[in-house]
Amino acid sequence: MARRAEPPDGGWGWMVVLSAFFQSALVFGVLRSFGVFFVELVAAFQEQAARVSWIASIGIAVQQFGSPVGSALSTKYGPRPVVMAGGILAASGMLLASFATSVTHLYLSIGLLSGSGWALTFTPTLACLSRYFSRRRSLATGLALTGVGLSSFAFAPLFQWLVSRYAWRGALLLVSALSLHLVACGALLRPLSLTEDPAVGGPRAQLTSLLRHGPFLRYTVALTLINTGYFIPYVHLMAHLQDLGWEPLSAAFLLSVVAISDLVGRVASGWLGDTVPGPVARLLMLWTTLTGVSLALFPVAQTPTALMVLAVAYGFTSGALTPVAFSVLPELVGTGRIYCGLGLVQMVESIGGLLGAPLSGYLRDRTGTYTASFVVAGAFLLVGSGLLITLPHVSCFSASASKPQEPRTEAMDTKVSLTKEARQEA
Repeated sequence: MARRAEPPDGGWGWMVVLSAFFQSALVFGVLRSFGVFFVELVAAFQEQAARVSWIASIGIAVQQFGSPVGSALSTKYGPRPVVMAGGILAASGMLLASFATSVTHLYLSIGLLSGSGWALTFTPTLACLSRYFSRRRSLATGLALTGVGLSSFAFAPLFQWLVSRYAWRGALLLVSALSLHLVACGALLRPLSLTEDPAVGGPRAQLTSLLRHGPFLRYTVALTLINTGYFIPYVHLMAHLQDLGWEPLSAAFLLSVVAISDLVGRVASGWLGDTVPGPVARLLMLWTTLTGVSLALFPVAQTPTALMVLAVAYGFTSGALTPVAFSVLPELVGTGRIYCGLGLVQMVESIGGLLGAPLSGYLRDRTGTYTASFVVAGAFLLVGSGLLITLPHVSCFSASASKPQEPRTEAMDTKVSLTKEARQEA
């Protein structure tokens, strides 16, 4: 295959965007809508809610902690066979779950098997997308990630209808068939060979280089802090509203407002990330700061109008930071190391996602209100935003440093040896 000096910024890349759109829907849309099966499984197995809730938690943990495996395999074999294999695993897990006789069976089928399949699909696809785009990378990523929001609206009522029509076992069989479409999505991932690829080495050499890369390590810590507070409203906002005396239906409507604003924010931020001059990390720092401020203000708002305004602000800014967060990474490490870099970041930042909600609940139990929970969540994002300013070129406002990792610069960097490059960047 002929090597390209730089990403094509279009062409077949738009098919990769389409593949990423459906994959984000089939992975995170299914995970977000799995609550539809929750009540059915509790009743079917006569288990405590805490034990059943571990099914989705194990799936999320395996997906995130297994991301480096998918990235390493994609570096060696390309994303297409890896993602197609992941689709088969995800569908097989749902298929076996439909025959479950215990909750442990569901831990192994959905949690472990489907989770492993999701680990082989999402991260390699986003990394492949980053290799196809440079100047339009933020927009392409934003469009791809809108699949999460749209599928969250569509899948919940769809799964509920399937359960009412075919019971939970029949519904899981159909979700398995739906997940099998991940194989078709993987087939769309045409491998792209860039001139810098031979210089970055194999997975082990890339991992060694990244662990010595100072800006990458600081960026990983920043995203972990951001992830700690990011999901708090999705877990505890409804309970906070009920503490304020809101009806469940009204509280659910406010969450829908957050979801709609999130969708708009992803597209708008993707467009701005490719339009506004300067490193994308500056936009990420802006959106992260605004998200942290809006989170910290939630306990202050008491009236429905104020809460609605904050819901729109949080939804838009939290959605806006997502595509630029993925776009910063290729600027830091180059597109040649994006598979390994993205997998490593997702594995580490998952620690924040796993600890954030329990910490918020602990603060609620200790204080009796969610005030400390939201203030601390906002503080995590503000500290993460402060770390972003230490990244290269973020604090420099000269026009010449507007895009620190343009394709031409990346191509020049490949002439430097891997060891020397890692030592200089650290």
